[in-house]
Amino acid sequence: MTEVRPRYVLARTLHAIVLVAAVVGLSLELVRALTSDDLGTRLVRLFSYFTIQSNVLAAIAAGMLLWRPDRRGRVFAVLRLDALLCIAVTGIVYHAVLAGLQELTPSGALANLMLHTVVPVGTVVAWLVVGPRPRLSPAVVGWSLVYPLGWIAYTFLRGAVVDWYPYPFLDVSEIGLQSAMVRTGVVAVIFLALAFAVLGLEKILPPAPRPVSEPVRD
Repeated sequence: MTEVRPRYVLARTLHAIVLVAAVVGLSLELVRALTSDDLGTRLVRLFSYFTIQSNVLAAIAAGMLLWRPDRRGRVFAVLRLDALLCIAVTGIVYHAVLAGLQELTPSGALANLMLHTVVPVGTVVAWLVVGPRPRLSPAVVGWSLVYPLGWIAYTFLRGAVVDWYPYPFLDVSEIGLQSAMVRTGVVAVIFLALAFAVLGLEKILPPAPRPVSEPVRD
């Protein structure tokens, strides 16, 4: 007897976990912003955080892959790589530098868990297990740098105007421009190292997901 397995079940399951975790975390943060006194400022600040933006990218990529796990195209490859790298940097930097700096409410703690741990770990695990790959090239890696460089420029330019920075290690008014730039450079090096690590891993990891169903024989 031959039975055909449903295609991409594992891939869709992993992408769904990432999507749900990101939506839960982002929704909790958005509700908190919407119930604050200075709504406009709070919303702008919320979406200025690299954490929030990287989780949005991860949610978009996961949602697109949930619908079509073998999705192709250079634009999507750049989006997927940005989501993977940015959310990985989010998890690394948070747990290495920022964890424990703030006291959190129960809802804040849940959002924090989703945005800084579940989504980063889930996104990396999903890529390692179900891809999609191969998708990358040096050109895709190069284009993936546009977004984080744009975020850095936006953060420092806006900070110079409104004197607000999303993270303590970027706060020019507190630590000075030179220290902020050095610390930004460290994060940029981490990003580049991860990008080329992913590019290298693509060469040795098997293609995923499998393009066809595999029969199960009793």
